[in-house]
Amino acid sequence: MSKGRGASGNPANRFLQARLDTTELDGIDEALELPGETQYFYEHPKKILNKVESPDIPLPWSLNPYQGCEHGCIYCYARNSHTFWGFSAGMDFEQKIIIKEHAPELLEKAFRHPKWKPAPVMFSGNTDCYQPVERQLQLTRRCLEVFLKFGNPVGLITKNSLILRDLDLLQELAAQGLANVMITITTQDEDLRRAMEPRTSTAAKRLETVRRLADAGVPTGVMLGPIIPGLNSHEFPALMEAAAANGALTAGYTFVRLNGDLQGLFETWLRQAYPDRADKVLSQIREAHGGSLEDHRYGVRMRGEGAIADSISGMFKLLRAKHFAGRHMPPYNLEAFRVPPEGQLSLF
Repeated sequence: MSKGRGASGNPANRFLQARLDTTELDGIDEALELPGETQYFYEHPKKILNKVESPDIPLPWSLNPYQGCEHGCIYCYARNSHTFWGFSAGMDFEQKIIIKEHAPELLEKAFRHPKWKPAPVMFSGNTDCYQPVERQLQLTRRCLEVFLKFGNPVGLITKNSLILRDLDLLQELAAQGLANVMITITTQDEDLRRAMEPRTSTAAKRLETVRRLADAGVPTGVMLGPIIPGLNSHEFPALMEAAAANGALTAGYTFVRLNGDLQGLFETWLRQAYPDRADKVLSQIREAHGGSLEDHRYGVRMRGEGAIADSISGMFKLLRAKHFAGRHMPPYNLEAFRVPPEGQLSLF
């Protein structure tokens, strides 16, 4: 594995007839190292909002200012989407980041369209909107200004404490019932985190982020996932207790599934990082997905089935009743939407 990266290489892109590769040269015994620096590419779409068609996703719209993600989580389902851009789901996903620099302007254009009906927008539906490049570009922050300007509700999910930079906007949105936040926490084992999601905030920092958001009046929950049997599945009871202690209003989880190129990427990573338990982990994932590492079935794919999945589901329900009794995320306010006059400046 490359230091600071999740994937160890680039699998072939099934959409491309030609690919860039390296060959073994006479006198060279070791494979050439892939470059470690991150590259940025600019995309200019006509629209920025995506209609969510999956019944497994609760919000009707999603917004992704970035494609690819430098966090490098080896289990990330969004890796497969990078192949549509002509890149690989492997190292390319972490190293070649596509930036939609006009996302805020496109969002305002969408809200000004006469057919737009106020509805919650998920930020992001694919890759993390607070990945490292956001610190400089501030596309997420500028989009939040648009949400506040129009009074349209937004839901955010991230595993980066950078979200605290925008606490001022989130407080303003939350005061009007326009913002909910979910912080993803996968493990409190730092060795596992560094191997599995190498460029993310630590679990301690994420729990602090939950607390600071909650203390500021921003409705915040935690997403535990993906739960991977044999790797982090034993941790979620302690994670739920810690999340509740830090002010989280709710908790959810997903069970790992390895669709498309994720199968090869994850197995390669697992056998390199944890060779002693690789076969057992893969066997338990298959058991929860009808004998396969992947699962495309709506209603089942994100929870799994069978004894292992049922055990996790049952324990999760008990823990949620214990730690989150009487807590809930408030509903979104759909009555605050307004279309300000053209040219009106944001207050921020």
